[in-house]
Amino acid sequence: MENKPSVVMMGLGYIGLPTAALIASRGLKVTGVDIHQSVVDTINKGEIHIVEPDLDGLVHKVVKDGNLKASIVPIVSDAYLIAVPTPFKGDHEPDLSFVASAVRSIIPTLRKGALVILESTSPVGTTRKMENLIYEERPELKGNIYLAYCPERVLPGNILHELKHNDRAIGGIDEASTQKAIAFYKHFVVGTLHPTNAKTAEMVKLVENASRDNQIAFANELSIICDKAGINVWHMIALANKHPRVNILNPGTGVGGHCIAVDPWFIVSEFPDESPLIKKSREANNYKTEWVIEKIKNKALAFKIENKRDPIIACMGLAFKPNIDDLRESPALLVTKTLISDDFHVLAVEPNVKEYNEFDIILVNDAIKKADIVVFLVRHNEFINIDINDKIVLDFVNSLD
Repeated sequence: MENKPSVVMMGLGYIGLPTAALIASRGLKVTGVDIHQSVVDTINKGEIHIVEPDLDGLVHKVVKDGNLKASIVPIVSDAYLIAVPTPFKGDHEPDLSFVASAVRSIIPTLRKGALVILESTSPVGTTRKMENLIYEERPELKGNIYLAYCPERVLPGNILHELKHNDRAIGGIDEASTQKAIAFYKHFVVGTLHPTNAKTAEMVKLVENASRDNQIAFANELSIICDKAGINVWHMIALANKHPRVNILNPGTGVGGHCIAVDPWFIVSEFPDESPLIKKSREANNYKTEWVIEKIKNKALAFKIENKRDPIIACMGLAFKPNIDDLRESPALLVTKTLISDDFHVLAVEPNVKEYNEFDIILVNDAIKKADIVVFLVRHNEFINIDINDKIVLDFVNSLD
């Protein structure tokens, strides 16, 4: 491989675009590939289609410098990164069609010595499946290319920093592939690069998010218990966390995003008999969202009985976590959609999103003025300690603390 390898990034979403921009900032030539022409056109203008701090300036620079170019189709390169979605199908079964499609699209461009790295969250064994897919179409490449799996571990809102500084687990299909991938990541990652095998790296990603899901499930279950007991759950958790070996997370509306809300099911799907706790945590966090919906409906019914009219409900926040625009698997969005579909009068508020195709998004102050019931579903900075006057309030994320 050359000192600065050429790179193809398959997928220009929340992970692919920041990664491509970071790699390009190190002087590597990167071709970002996306199936959406609008995304390609936006990036080639030096602009971005997602919300992420500092990303707009970086993309503008690397495009202007000629190190990042977007395209609908891949080109011949030294290294290929796959960062496309892995959604569900059926009963929470992982859908690898996007990954397989991305791999198929690069197969004609692969040359001897090429490095292929999967970053998409995937069930154990996926890297081997993609290896077989490549060799079925290009048997002459067997033993002549390198394949590895390297999961990202980043926090939306701080992605660029974490892509660069966080440790990475890198697992190849063989030792040569592992070392080849490690050498590649050294171009743009300053965190420690930990060598392993592909199956272990795949499981690492799933286990990291299953662990977080379990911890959140505990907090969400506590919130339901404390509500019934008449206890302020956030105050109680803060006191419990004074114990030197206790670190309980804060509860919320549920769990969202394309990682924590999804990845544990990949383990359950492959190992159903061995993962009852992981499955129970997923169910507990999904139930928390249902519980939130029922609390809102009950409050709305009480208002209607007392005031002889339907209330106006302001749903504060649609994203899956604070201060981002990402709506994937968002429990807050599910709450809002459910209330609207059940014919409640809802004002949807999301300061990080300008428009949504299913309903209008209203400004924060306008919603507060018009609403009878204000429901805090996401703890955005714009909502913290906001003046809600004499409104009825349901705060599921401690915005008013």
